[in-house]
Amino acid sequence: MRLTKILSIAIFSSMSLGTLAQDLIASQAPSDRKMQDINKVKLNRTINVDLSDPASDIYTNWTRKIRTEEGHVPANFKVDLRGFFMPTPSRIVTSKFGRRWGRQHEGLDIKVYTGDTIRAAFDGKVRIVDFNRRGYGYYVVIRHPNGLETLYGHLSKQLVREDQIVRAGEVIGLGGSTGRSFGSHLHFETRLLGQPIDPALMFDFANQDVTGDFFAVRNRSLTKGTLAAANVEAMEEQAKQREGVLLVSSDLSAVEAAENVSGEETANVDILAVQPSSKKASRSSRRSQRSATYRVKSGDNLSAIAKRHGTTVDRLCRLNGISKRTILRPGQVLKCS
Repeated sequence: MRLTKILSIAIFSSMSLGTLAQDLIASQAPSDRKMQDINKVKLNRTINVDLSDPASDIYTNWTRKIRTEEGHVPANFKVDLRGFFMPTPSRIVTSKFGRRWGRQHEGLDIKVYTGDTIRAAFDGKVRIVDFNRRGYGYYVVIRHPNGLETLYGHLSKQLVREDQIVRAGEVIGLGGSTGRSFGSHLHFETRLLGQPIDPALMFDFANQDVTGDFFAVRNRSLTKGTLAAANVEAMEEQAKQREGVLLVSSDLSAVEAAENVSGEETANVDILAVQPSSKKASRSSRRSQRSATYRVKSGDNLSAIAKRHGTTVDRLCRLNGISKRTILRPGQVLKCS
């Protein structure tokens, strides 16, 4: 009788230990970035992320126009890409950012089918829900606390309203082919102070990920609209509050958050500048931008990139915070000067 009792206790203890071990393993497993709780908290000092007035340290107006945003972006501004959600699980880019058919294509076209769910890329507030027969068709524009605005075009249906607060991953519409479109797809734009930025510099649709934890805008400050000097100084000070600040999922501990910081990745690019006064200056600006950064292509290595840009592998590593053993990813943006 006593032997039976001891045996049953041993079996129960073994089962308990297994359960505890499984719980411990589960708690130590890496969490999926796209599935983390996106309600963020600050560790070192408190910053209230106000979704009712997102990126108020940058923008000074709230209109229904896409390109006439007013405000101020300081030099060396960092866009926080953590807490993202891919707007569609589709990995197929059918048309890239740049000149197309004699005009500028200001976003990426992603293959989706009519009725496919389209989701918000980050937390934010819906600024525009509208229809443009000769352009975007049914489209949605969302402003985010990180300073970006994202646009989702050619939708078959809009599922949000203007001034609505949305969370990253929330369904905002359905894919379609409305407006100036020749087949169902999602037209996806990223803008900062109304200026379009190639989404491929931040979003890697093929790998369903972002290109880094941050996107650094390295150039002169940009001011749009009439702002008093004191106002600009205040906005600069507010923007500085973003520097060195960690926004993490609310389910992470301080220790886990610190570990995340040590592995942060930053994509750097010269993207904002005061508009040049002549075509000659514009060409010079574009040449400077091309030489400052390089987007990695399949088969590239550090040695070849360094030779192409007249620099050394060691300098490339220092500029980008990588080592000679770092595996380069196609689409990755490297700082070269």
